[in-house]
Amino acid sequence: MQTCVRCGRELPAFSVGEVSPLCRDCRANANLIASASEAPRPVRNRQPFLVTQIIVGVNLLVFIAMVLSGVSPMEPTIQQLVTWGANFAPRSLGSQPWRILASNYVHIGVIHIFFNMWCLWNLGRLAERIFDRWTYLLVYTASGIGGSVASLWWHPRGIGAGASGAIFGLAGALIAVLYLGKLPIAREALKPTLKSLLSFAAYNLFFGLVPGIDNSAHLGGLATGLGLGAVLAKSFSEPPENRSRWRNYAMVGTVLLLLAGYNYVKLKAEH
Repeated sequence: MQTCVRCGRELPAFSVGEVSPLCRDCRANANLIASASEAPRPVRNRQPFLVTQIIVGVNLLVFIAMVLSGVSPMEPTIQQLVTWGANFAPRSLGSQPWRILASNYVHIGVIHIFFNMWCLWNLGRLAERIFDRWTYLLVYTASGIGGSVASLWWHPRGIGAGASGAIFGLAGALIAVLYLGKLPIAREALKPTLKSLLSFAAYNLFFGLVPGIDNSAHLGGLATGLGLGAVLAKSFSEPPENRSRWRNYAMVGTVLLLLAGYNYVKLKAEH
């Protein structure tokens, strides 16, 4: 008499169809296990870093266009930087206020853009996991403008260019949100990230004391980002529509504050 190879139970002497070495109960258990193993595994939803890629791409395209037009890739002249939109008080506070934004996409040589884009890429990967893309753009753009306004106030006769003010603002907003916001992440798990962000800000501010580096733009961008992050932090525990509403309020308030700061610097320069 043939028996089941798994449990030893006697198998029927006569069967129709394919002969199996397992009894009916063992076949049922084997099918259940097979079905469970073939169940689709959950797929991780990885958000593409589109905002970071676009901003880095725009910066690189501007730099390539500058070099192709004849600008030195290592030591561009002041006149070349002004031509391409650098922050320059006589023009930024005059008939060309667009420079306070455009200057964030102009860089003073290949080393300058390399380090700025490296920092932006690393911070951007974290920012896009925490912020939605519109909050990211708001923080980045507002911080860049805030850094430019601070630079005009501190260096009324200097030339300013680069994305560092916006990058510092991104770091500041992340610090504020991670520290003040109620995120669905254990506080202990956030400590290493917060420590890294604080180290990044402190190290680069210290490095910015070197002559030729515009630390005022760093501080202006950092302050703008910290302020925006603090305002938006508590909304991260709210439903999406409430977060959008808070972001819109923050955007209006930020525009008004930046306009007030710009007008203050402009009036100061005229006297």
